[in-house]
Amino acid sequence: MTLFGTARTQLAAALILAGVFAAAPRAQAASARKTVLLATTTSTQDSGLLDVLLPAFEKQTGYFVKPIAVGSGQAMAMARRGEADVLLVHAPADEQKFVDDGFGLGRRLVMHNDFVMVGPPGDPAKIKGARSPQEALKRIAGAGALFVSRGDNSGTHSKEKGLWKAAGLSPDGRKWYQQTGIGMGETLNVASEKAGYTLTDRGTFLARNKARPLALEVLVERDPLLLNVYHVIEVSSARWPTVNAAGARAFGDFMVSPGTQELIGRFGVETFGSPLFIPDAGKNPESLGL
Repeated sequence: MTLFGTARTQLAAALILAGVFAAAPRAQAASARKTVLLATTTSTQDSGLLDVLLPAFEKQTGYFVKPIAVGSGQAMAMARRGEADVLLVHAPADEQKFVDDGFGLGRRLVMHNDFVMVGPPGDPAKIKGARSPQEALKRIAGAGALFVSRGDNSGTHSKEKGLWKAAGLSPDGRKWYQQTGIGMGETLNVASEKAGYTLTDRGTFLARNKARPLALEVLVERDPLLLNVYHVIEVSSARWPTVNAAGARAFGDFMVSPGTQELIGRFGVETFGSPLFIPDAGKNPESLGL
């Protein structure tokens, strides 16, 4: 090979390498644009709903979802730091403040289920038959019966704190009041093992009880105060320019689309005989007491 030929070969190799290195950042950027960071609640994961919805979204849109299942409060804290693109949460008052503070937009009603109060079959505090959740909590406090709280600033924890306040009680620091600081599924396990009471969303309770029978029964239910409503919220790209705004909007659109609402309405029917979530997209929030 001539000297010229060798130089030309070396130049070609250098150009190929340069092209590879130049293409790598572009490929990474493209991959990032196709990834959607979803911060959501443990109930959507523990119930199995995400296992149905996310593959459908990915197949339909070409986006890849990275779900992070934490309490609603933690999910919104992540979004305030720019660590999520979109939220699926169930803490209406905190959600509204999140939007009002300029961190979220396009807050849309998706679905609801309900909270239930569960406890040991023997029901030592005799809360079954209580006229309201507040009355049930008063009986638990009066009996000094163990109550297991998530204690994690989740939507469920926020609901529980509101019920204690409505009952005129402050359980913090009481020996019979224990906080786990963990998700709903694990908190149910703790309540089951310790024969305690807890507040849970119905979907997670049914799914967890099906997978691993719990020594717990539904004792208080079907009260308007126990409604559990979920919204999808896009994180503001004006606040955080790195947010995948297009992916967040695609996920929000997907969640309220007729096809997804139908999926939500069917979820749980085959296993439990009734849906674990009720689709609500397009409904007047006032019809749900919001």
